[in-house]
Amino acid sequence: MDGGSTPGGPRPPGADDLLSLVFARPGEAVAGARALLSGGPSAYDASVAHQVIGIWERDFGDLTVALGHLRRARALALGAGSADREADALAALGVAVVHAGHTARGLAHLNAGVARGTALTSARVRFRRARILWILGRHREALDDLRPAIPVLREAGDTIWTARALTLRGLIHLSSGSTEQADLDFAAAEKLWELTEQDHDRGVAVWNRGVAASLSGDLPAALRHYDEAAWRFEALGTPAYGLIMDRCSALLAAGLAEEAQREAERAVAQLENARGQSTTRAELMLVAARAAMAAHDPGTAVARATSAIRLFTSQRRDWWEAHARLVLFQARHAAGRTSGRLVRDAAALAVRLRSLGSQESVQASLLAGRMSLDLGWARDADRHLADAARGRRHGPAPVRVAAWLAHALRADAAGRRAAVFAACRRGLDVLDEHRLTLGAAELRARVTAQGAELAALAQRAGLASGDTRRLLAWSERWRATALAVPPTRPPDDPGLLRDTTAYREVTGRVEAARSSGRPVPALEREQRRLERAIRARTLRARGSGALAGPFDPRALLERLGDRRLVEIADVGGEVHVLVCGGGRVRRFAAGRISDAAVEIDHLRAGLRRLSYRVAHVAAAGWAAERLAVVEAGARRLQETLLGPAVRHLGTGPVTMVPPGRLHGVPWAALPALRDRVVGVSPSAGAWLRAGDVPPPAGAAAGGVPPASGAGVVLVRGPGLAGGGAEVPSLAARYGGAAVLGDGAATVAAVLKAIDGSLLAHIAAHGTFRADSPMFSALRMDDGRLTVHDLERLGRAPYRIVLSACDSGWLEPVGADELLGLAAALLPLGTAGIVASLVPVDDEAAAELSVALHEGLRSGLGMAEALRDARGALPGDPLHRATGWSFTAIGAA
Repeated sequence: MDGGSTPGGPRPPGADDLLSLVFARPGEAVAGARALLSGGPSAYDASVAHQVIGIWERDFGDLTVALGHLRRARALALGAGSADREADALAALGVAVVHAGHTARGLAHLNAGVARGTALTSARVRFRRARILWILGRHREALDDLRPAIPVLREAGDTIWTARALTLRGLIHLSSGSTEQADLDFAAAEKLWELTEQDHDRGVAVWNRGVAASLSGDLPAALRHYDEAAWRFEALGTPAYGLIMDRCSALLAAGLAEEAQREAERAVAQLENARGQSTTRAELMLVAARAAMAAHDPGTAVARATSAIRLFTSQRRDWWEAHARLVLFQARHAAGRTSGRLVRDAAALAVRLRSLGSQESVQASLLAGRMSLDLGWARDADRHLADAARGRRHGPAPVRVAAWLAHALRADAAGRRAAVFAACRRGLDVLDEHRLTLGAAELRARVTAQGAELAALAQRAGLASGDTRRLLAWSERWRATALAVPPTRPPDDPGLLRDTTAYREVTGRVEAARSSGRPVPALEREQRRLERAIRARTLRARGSGALAGPFDPRALLERLGDRRLVEIADVGGEVHVLVCGGGRVRRFAAGRISDAAVEIDHLRAGLRRLSYRVAHVAAAGWAAERLAVVEAGARRLQETLLGPAVRHLGTGPVTMVPPGRLHGVPWAALPALRDRVVGVSPSAGAWLRAGDVPPPAGAAAGGVPPASGAGVVLVRGPGLAGGGAEVPSLAARYGGAAVLGDGAATVAAVLKAIDGSLLAHIAAHGTFRADSPMFSALRMDDGRLTVHDLERLGRAPYRIVLSACDSGWLEPVGADELLGLAAALLPLGTAGIVASLVPVDDEAAAELSVALHEGLRSGLGMAEALRDARGALPGDPLHRATGWSFTAIGAA
């Protein structure tokens, strides 16, 4: 940053203000500089004008153009005979030359500026040299420049430059992990900025608050500050690549790797097209490499890290080059390239990072330990993992989690199983504390990926112990944990309400246009913009509440009695079936998870084909053949998922608890479960919690809907092929039910009606969004009712039937978490859900729904009523496929 008045001789009014304006109102400053140059200025004023244009081009435009203007500014300053003017121009030029990749030459210009200027100007140049040294990773030297500069700036009453210097000192403290000292500097700088009109620097202050919040683990606050800073810079018309990088880092910490990778790659392309700063390009390459690693794309990570190393090396930026090298080593290991040389390089890098004061040394030692284990080098592995484990007591949550993982791996290698369990427990506890600061259900789910390896390690140890209850407990420890805490209600934010209303209106127009065959590119762009805005606002929510207590297998077995709960555990890609019930937990080995995933896809595809009524009418023989194919696939899937466990399911109700990636299984299609009462739950803990949910006050025991229909809500959305035929029929059965349809089924009306209801039935088209599960939706008369809308409920319906297509589909994210419509309802107080897993025929679904409600009215639970409803349907392929496509989720 190079703006500010420059001491010297008399100057025409206006020239003095241009440098301070370049970061306050950059467009105005550049226009003023060009106007000044067009008026035949003195050498002094022309020097100022060229410097202003050069600074703008350097930071926001073309670096080559910037260097031309800044060299001209320095030449004119020499001609003006002002030592301070020359010193200031030298400083601006030196910063640009470093950004162009010529570190030694740029620092020489800065050194000359420090020597040339008088006390105040020299202090300002010291600040700029300190900022460059910070960029270069030479933090101690940067602090050495700031120590003498800050008192001079304060004594001169130079508010702007003092605030900048304090901000930079705070950033240097952050680089070394001294967050408390950084906070003190940022707070002092913020008070000074309030006394100025420096709009750009105010944006930087907000940005820095985001950096501090991110490093302290407060991701919602960090995202809020980053979004505000981005808005400020956008209003000024100034790109902020550094802000993009910091926001990408926050997204990575939140488990949003693919999103971070997209943003980083987009910024790299923009900067390259603009021929921007070489230093910034190098940093963006590093961020892109980290994002690629987190997104399981080691090939891209290697390419980006290699480019970053090349740039950092040419720029003599040791601190940065060391961190890029760490990502390169991690990517090579992830790509399967382990060698003795790579182990030695990683170990040496850990030492180097420690000497630089970087907490990333933990990751380097962990990497060296992992690779040593791969090579069978037990002593080396123990030494490197011990070095990494020293970081488990202090620092940000991701660092401590990595250190606990190192401690667990070390114990595992030594055969100390109890120590493995203890280390995994402590590491996951650290991540639990961190997750509770997050209010958004999406963040809580995605951030669990950071604990996936700890959970898997403990699960493997549990399997090796031969203790089936311990294996069950560890299978539960990191499964669907985001559902254990009700999500924080979206804030009463007028902007959020405005955006959600606009989103609903736009999606309604998009669907209307598509149905009439009209192109909708402009509306689709607006829909995407609103989705980004809504999501950004919801991700900022702060967490509240507490996690449920630890899972207790004894409590589960007591609750089950003679029923069976079947938990499917993925241990190293192998299926292990834990059959719980009758006071025991028994384990059976089955097939491979990858084979099961393939069979699930085939089975779901077959059910989708069978759901088209037109095909059945045109070719009954075809439908019978497809049904036979589906049944054969179901038999194969049963063998892969259940194996010998199928003979130990008892005769009573069965609840299936699959891992996240297997939640799309149409369980009723499996031969052993076809005529059984079968339900599904995200976890055994979720099943227990759902069973504890009481019906609404005044409801009959067991939540049986009364003959009067009190507490029952029936909703019919638009565009259904059968017109939502079950709703009038159900309305006749539930005389006092609230019925919404024919234009009255608006999102607001539906939410109000179902809030705290006993039983809700929603017949509507559904849309599942694998790319953004929180925007999965049900189509209402005025647009889409999304997961974000459901999170506004005070209490979800006690029971709910969703006859929409795909309404029961849940997207696996994080370690073993789920997002979708059903996942939003369970933690809000829904005890039982019936929903479809694939697209279904509207008319057949209506028939199933009527039969289902007959069972509910007679006092049956959701799974039992669904079993009987399937049996009441005709036996043709269409109805059989429809029955298998629905599932009961929960416990009621």
